[in-house]
Parts: sequence; structure tokens; C-alpha cells
Amino acid sequence: MFIQEDDIINYIPQRPPMVMIGGLLAVEEQATRTGLQITADNIFVENGRFTTPGLMENIAQTAAARVGYIARQENTPVPVGFIGAVKDLEVFELPPAGAFIETETIIAHQVFNATVVTGKVLFEGRVMAQCEMKIFINP
Repeated sequence: MFIQEDDIINYIPQRPPMVMIGGLLAVEEQATRTGLQITADNIFVENGRFTTPGLMENIAQTAAARVGYIARQENTPVPVGFIGAVKDLEVFELPPAGAFIETETIIAHQVFNATVVTGKVLFEGRVMAQCEMKIFINP
């Protein structure tokens, strides 16, 4: 990871215990990848599994990390955003506590302060969940 867990809160508006990414793996033109080591005490772990709300928040924070990374590069404040819609959510498997997951978001459309991303969460090369998310950024 090129942005580690200790520094990731400088790139997203969330604060513990709501931080659902552990670091940035890559930020490219349209794609962003993050990693997360799921701890047993994570607020979204139930019965030893990372739950659907955690997977969705993980995807949203991956998208947010891209925006925060760009803001930091431009020496501007990290903006706050919110999820406007989730479409075609598919959860294939819930990763276990202790797992290291990788999440990728790809920008599908971007108009003014609205961005539509496709997101995918992977564990050991298997897709755990995927969806399309509409995210609005407060300027």
C-alpha cells in the first residue's frame, strides 16, 4: 500500500470506528484500489463475518479515497460526500474476520458533483460483492 492505515484518515472524511479502508493500493485516472484487513472487532463484523453494510461502506470509502487523494495533491480540503443510490448490489459471500480484502472502484460517469462508480470487493481473488453507486460530493 502506498498510503498506509495510519495516514488513510487524511484522505477520507470518516473517523474511527467508521473507517472501512486500511490504505490505498492504487489511484489511476478512472480506477482506485484499496485494501482492508478486517479485524474481529470491526463494527460491521457479526458472527465472524464482514456484513453487507460493511461491504457497501468499504466500496463508498474506496471511491472517497480517490477524491481525497486528488484533493491532497491539489492542497485543497478533503470534501465530504454521500451515497445517493446503490444499484444492482450483489453479495456473493461475506468475507471472514481476519481476511484482507481488496476493493476497486471504476468511474462510469461523472457530471458536476455526481459520480457513478462500479465497485467490486475481492477476497483471495473471489468477488465477494459488487454494485453500482451514485455518489454526490459537497463542493
